[in-house]
Amino acid sequence: MEAQVRSFFLNDTGDIPNNPDLPVIVYQGVFENTVNIEAQFVQHNWTGTWTGDIYEYHHYHTNTHEVLGVKSGKATVLLGGDGGERLNLTAGDAVVLPAGTGHRKMESTEDFAVVGAYPNGSTPNLNQKDPGVRAQAISQIKNVPVPETDPVYGENGPLLEKWAK
Repeated sequence: MEAQVRSFFLNDTGDIPNNPDLPVIVYQGVFENTVNIEAQFVQHNWTGTWTGDIYEYHHYHTNTHEVLGVKSGKATVLLGGDGGERLNLTAGDAVVLPAGTGHRKMESTEDFAVVGAYPNGSTPNLNQKDPGVRAQAISQIKNVPVPETDPVYGENGPLLEKWAK
């Protein structure tokens, strides 16, 4: 099955910075066998993996990018803040969130689970909607390096094209 890959930018909402330079990348149907998600991320040096759910409140990370691979079930996730983009994710999909991208789960099936990982095993910080930390958040986001590999495809993936600076 050929994965559909799309990308889009999200605007700064005033309380969630999103990322002004790097787009969100969505890989629809990229994993035929969801058992392999974690191993594929680790193989491409996206480590610090975890399996679980997505918080039901807006949050973002200013110190690292994040990949989420859907291991089971379905969910609607809101990216970018209240007026952002709704994504319907299903088992086998993956989404790369550049540093600063707000995300929250809106609804899901009971069996919904994702595998999360970070480039070079970064440990994410956790930020919530707060206009008071915006300037500091934007400064931190701009200092997060572009990863050397795509979490799904390694050295030849769409992330390297779409995130070229």
